[in-house]
Amino acid sequence: MLRVLILHGPNLNLLGSREQSIYGTVTLDAIDASLSKLGDELGVALDIRQSNHEGELVSWIQEARSGYDGIIINPAAYTHTSVAIRDALAAVELPTIEVHLSNIHRREEFRRCSYVSGVALGQICGFGPTGYLLALRGLCEHLSSRTSKASTSRSQSMRQAGTRRNR
Repeated sequence: MLRVLILHGPNLNLLGSREQSIYGTVTLDAIDASLSKLGDELGVALDIRQSNHEGELVSWIQEARSGYDGIIINPAAYTHTSVAIRDALAAVELPTIEVHLSNIHRREEFRRCSYVSGVALGQICGFGPTGYLLALRGLCEHLSSRTSKASTSRSQSMRQAGTRRNR
């Protein structure tokens, strides 16, 4: 069973009441519930966490090295400021999808720079809460295709080795 770590950054605990014109009215609990439901449908184990503290997010990313197949992260404001989160993601070498509720490229200039995107498999922004579901589906597809390719490669190697022995 695939295991995915989902991390929500600072201020996302205020969703539903925070700047509704930008972030909408859906709460973080509702987003987490929809992720859990989709995870069950896809047969994926999810570990969902939120923190307002950069160091805690970094520690969770580092811990993900053992026991997780991928990460979905909405670093929130740390997207634009945290080399530490970027470096932790690079260090663990897990496929990572970066998610943002709003389209950061259509907002203030300082929000258009993402330290995370350079080490992420992909970035999904501007689709509101649906972006998390897209990220989960995309990450699962990526991980499944990677597993399929590895199995195919092993099978081909075994067939080739068998052919060489039979000569």
